[in-house]
Formats: sequence, structure tokens, C-alpha cells
Amino acid sequence: MVSTPPKITQSEQKGVEYGPARRAKWWYSTFHTVTAMIGAGVLSLPYAMAYLGWGPGILMLLLSWCLTLNTMWQMIQLHECVPGTRFDRYIDLGRHAFGPKLGAWIVLPQQLIVQVGCDVVYMVVGGKCLKSFVEIACTDCAQIKQSYWIMIFGGIHFFLSQLPNFNSVAGVSLAAAVMSLSYSTIAWVACLSRGRIDNVSYSYKQISKTDMLFRVFNALGQISFAFAGHAVTLEIQATIPSTPEKPSKIPMWKGAICAYFINAICYFPVAIIGYWAFGQDVDDNVLMSLKRPSWLIASANLMVFIHVIGSYQVYAMPVFDLIERMMMQRLNFPPGVALRLVARSAYVAFTLIFGITFPFFGDLLGFFGGFGFAPTAYFLPSIMWLIIKKPKRFSTNWFINWGSIYIGVCIMVASTVGGLRNIIADSSTYSFYT
Repeated sequence: MVSTPPKITQSEQKGVEYGPARRAKWWYSTFHTVTAMIGAGVLSLPYAMAYLGWGPGILMLLLSWCLTLNTMWQMIQLHECVPGTRFDRYIDLGRHAFGPKLGAWIVLPQQLIVQVGCDVVYMVVGGKCLKSFVEIACTDCAQIKQSYWIMIFGGIHFFLSQLPNFNSVAGVSLAAAVMSLSYSTIAWVACLSRGRIDNVSYSYKQISKTDMLFRVFNALGQISFAFAGHAVTLEIQATIPSTPEKPSKIPMWKGAICAYFINAICYFPVAIIGYWAFGQDVDDNVLMSLKRPSWLIASANLMVFIHVIGSYQVYAMPVFDLIERMMMQRLNFPPGVALRLVARSAYVAFTLIFGITFPFFGDLLGFFGGFGFAPTAYFLPSIMWLIIKKPKRFSTNWFINWGSIYIGVCIMVASTVGGLRNIIADSSTYSFYT
């Protein structure tokens, strides 16, 4: 009798060809998710509240937290929805749900917008926070252009981008997660200790109705940007081992719950207390509204800088993987150090140039939050859940999914339009490369 070779599942095949052994623990998923989700967007939440007001602002935060926790759970469950197969990337799950060709066209552009958009925003934030830290810590130092600070931040990533995979950036990601909790706490505690500014106003800003409408749209995008971990959820789960007795969804969900708890204790105090302290006069980065104590604000800016170093890498790793696969398949580029050096350096250079050219923090958050984050975090997982799991029509699960789809589409359209319009408006009065 001729024995047939054992069948290699998708999970085993990918583990052999493309990456290290799956050895991550549940807490890896916690700090990777925290690093991916709790980014500099948390510092813009008081600014979003200034355009939405108390009631709508808090409602949108609560709604976003609940809806994206549900879609996170759906993605974790769908990771191994086919026995013997693991969908290690968002695009793999999209192909299973929508078909090989349509799935790639639906999922890949949205995921790339999220990942590249985040990295562009983090280039801007990293440079700005490093600039603020140095200017506060060294008042006698000569001031240099903001563009140069962004270049310094980008220079760091030319080196870090050569780390091969997610496991190799675990230490950077852990440090980033700790920093995100720390600077978020500093932001709301400093606002609380400072108290409300004189003549604080919670009324809507006195601007034209048209401008106000677009700013409200942009605020919705800023909130959706703050719930941004879904684009790399499956890539994070792919690092966790799985057996029939203990599938990866168990430790991954445990890590996600912890990440969302940390998310809540960061987001809600910063948004509510920051808006309470400054009202409609709050800056699009609440740290910029705080002036005292200088040492504490300098520390917070340094923490943001450290955090976005890790966040950049978490979002860049899947893009690196995609670029390298394409170069190997289409250009017959041999795998190795030369491939990583060329592909990854080119990507870092692209995000660096884009960030220097359009350093509009709040506007970028709104645009990318609507254009990419709303689909990947709010409604694409729900659509795939409806297609794959087919919940009973008019059941609670069915209504929740359709509600998430409807809300996500509305946020996507509104915030994309608002963010793009505000980028155009702000760039018309901005001196580039200063």
C-alpha cells in the first residue's frame, strides 16, 4: 500500500513558508492590540467633542466602543471558521467571504488605507511630539523646522523596519502599549488638576453653518480613527498557536477584552475631562492646550513619541509582507536582506514624504478615519459575518449587524467628505515644508 502524504493545512503551510512558529501568548494580543488601537487619535477626542457637544459626543464614543468590540469578536471567531484553515490576513478572510477576486478588491484597498494612513499620521505625530518635547525641555535650544523633526522620526524607522516580523517587534510594541496608557493618564489628570479655563464655553463654535457641518463630519472620522485595531487583528491572531482543544480564538479574545478595557480607561477620561477643561477652545491635540507643569507635558510628549514608534511598526508589518510577496512573485526578487532593505526603505520614505507634505493632524485623522477605518472596523466584519454565518433573519444578531453596517457607512461617507474638505481648506493657508 502506498501511503499518501499528510495534507498540509493553510495554517501549517503559511507557518512553514512565511513566518516563525506561532508561539505568542494571549497577552501578546493585548499589547499588540493596544498599540494598534490606542494611538495619537486619543488626544484628538476632546477636539471632536468640541464640535459634537456633550450628548452626541459621549453617545458616539459609547456606540463606537460597543460596535467595534462586537466586530472585533466577529473577526476573532471567523479566523478559524473553516476547520483546518486559518485566515491569517484580512484579505484571506475577505476572499473566503466575497470570492477570490471580489474579496481582494473589497478588502485590500481598505486595509491598505488604514495601515498606510496610520503610518502617515504617526509620522506627523511623532515629529510634532518630539519637537514639543525638545522645545519644552530645552528652552534655550535653537528651534528647527517641524519638517526636520518628522525626518528624524522617519529616520528611526529606516532601521526598525528591518526587523523581520511581529514577534521581533514584541518588545517595541509592549513599550508602546505602556506609553499609551501613561500619556493618556497624564493628559486627563493634567486637565483635571488644571481645572477649567476662564470663561470656558461648551456652546458650538461660532463658524458658518457649512464649515460647522464639515467639521462635525470630520469629528466623526476622528472618533472612528480612535477605534483602529481591526486592520491587523487577524495578523496578530496568526501569531498565536491553535489546537482543536484550544483554538486561537480563546486566548485572542481574552487579550482583546483586556485591550478594550485599557481602551476605555484611556479614551473616556481624556475625551470628557479634556473637553470639560477647555470647552470649544481645545486644540486638536489636547497636550498642546496644556502648558503647565512643563516637565509633565514634556514627559507626555516623549511618551507619545515612543508610542507611535511602536504603532508605526505594528501597522507597517503587514504592508511590508505584502510588498515583499509582490516583489518576489512579480519581479522574481530573491528573499533576504536585500529585499527587506529595498522594499521597506521605500515604504518608509513614501510615508515620510507624505507626512512632511500634509502635516494636518486633525484633518488627517478625520479623512483616514472615515475612508479606511470605518469600513474595516465598523461594517466589513459584519458583512462577512452575515455572509459566512448566515444568522437567522430578523434575529437580534441580524439586527445588530445591519445596524453596525448602516452606522459605519454613514460615518464613512460623512467623515471622508469632511476630512478631505478640511485638508483642502487648511492647505490653502499653510506654508509647506516649514
